[in-house]
Amino acid sequence: MRGIAISPRPFYNAPMSGTLFENPAGVPLAEALRPGNLDEILGQDHLLAPGVPFRSAVDAGSLGSFILWGPPGTGKTTLALAVSSRVGETFIRFSAVTGGVADVRKIVAAAGERRKSGGSTMLFVDEIHRFNRAQQDAFLPHVENGTIRLCGATTENPSFYINAPLLSRCSVYVLRPLGVESLDSLLKRAVSHRLYRERYGAEVSPEAFQVLAMAADGDARRALNLLETVAGSAGDGPVTVESARAVLRSAPLLYDKSGEEHYNHISALHKSMRSGDPDASLYWLARMIDSGDDPLYIGRRMVRFAVEDVGMADPSALTVAMRAVDCYRFLGSPEGDLALAEAAVYLAIAPKSNSVYTAWGLALKLAREKGSLPVPMHLRNAPTKLMKELDYGKGYQYAHDVKDGLVTHSNFPDGLPERRIYFPGDRGREARVRETLEQWLNRRSAARRGGKG
Repeated sequence: MRGIAISPRPFYNAPMSGTLFENPAGVPLAEALRPGNLDEILGQDHLLAPGVPFRSAVDAGSLGSFILWGPPGTGKTTLALAVSSRVGETFIRFSAVTGGVADVRKIVAAAGERRKSGGSTMLFVDEIHRFNRAQQDAFLPHVENGTIRLCGATTENPSFYINAPLLSRCSVYVLRPLGVESLDSLLKRAVSHRLYRERYGAEVSPEAFQVLAMAADGDARRALNLLETVAGSAGDGPVTVESARAVLRSAPLLYDKSGEEHYNHISALHKSMRSGDPDASLYWLARMIDSGDDPLYIGRRMVRFAVEDVGMADPSALTVAMRAVDCYRFLGSPEGDLALAEAAVYLAIAPKSNSVYTAWGLALKLAREKGSLPVPMHLRNAPTKLMKELDYGKGYQYAHDVKDGLVTHSNFPDGLPERRIYFPGDRGREARVRETLEQWLNRRSAARRGGKG
């Protein structure tokens, strides 16, 4: 079966300080050092500390099917292996990338036979978000009748990627990026391991451990891979701060340009600009640009911000945002990045108004609620003689020919009373718009009553 590995016990069940599994040649440190039990897992105390719900459920044998959600390298597979070992289940590792529903049926059939003899099965589905909704439905009856305990691992928000029936039958547990202290401890364990000593042997300075831990961005697998990289390049010498930084200088930040982190970062940029914080705005912009996100996507979001959050308080913001996008198209990176930075600062410090955004929502709501009301005759165009004979355009007041431009007819459909939709704010230039509009409305009202404008 494709994408499947079966084991009655976790694959790498040797403790960190113990011996490796057989034939370790070519095995990455990240695999060789995989913890064998819950107590050896670092950085997830909110799940594994004594007395917390997840740990208590595992210890009591009452844990049902569950989803592990977290960034890469936080220990989702390791945690599933350790739980399976703790409760004595056969562990079946299945990849949603390479396997299909036909493989699931075979796994379930084998699990059913195992159950008849008193055995139980944990089906670990890696990257479960890659399954579509119909494929996910294949798990439902077998989760419900207890043939398998399902453990899904995902880097994506289960609310968006796991269908509701399956999600309702699983508990969701969030794994957090590992802190620098946890990664530092992991790296120190690694250099004391026999495999590291046999392959590299390079001593690592305490300061270099810190550099590696910070560069890993919360990812344990990445931390160990970085250690192998710098140790392999050290030759017979030690790993120092300088040598570590030299190797890591081009290492990209942890970032998923198409997943939730992408949207988290653009949300942080948007909200920093909305809060009037140019410093945080520049920081989040730098995070996205340096991680390889599409600068034109960021530029488009800035254009949207200019009309949604700055609006009429400073109409020039839209021009600034558009020109920044044009500048980036003309220059590209890295020169064009500065145009986006300038726009981010301008948008952050600009006065804010969402009055047009709010008005547009009200206008859409009104249009949808009232349906296809006909256009009043006086607002219809009359390019032909027949249309004029049918009174198209009759009674229309041409503002340029009316004293002070005070048109008194309604511009709403018949049967829909006039109403205010746009309410200008009191910030920036819109404060003057507000004053002007109020004066004009009062004068028009007086003109309709037959008074002087």
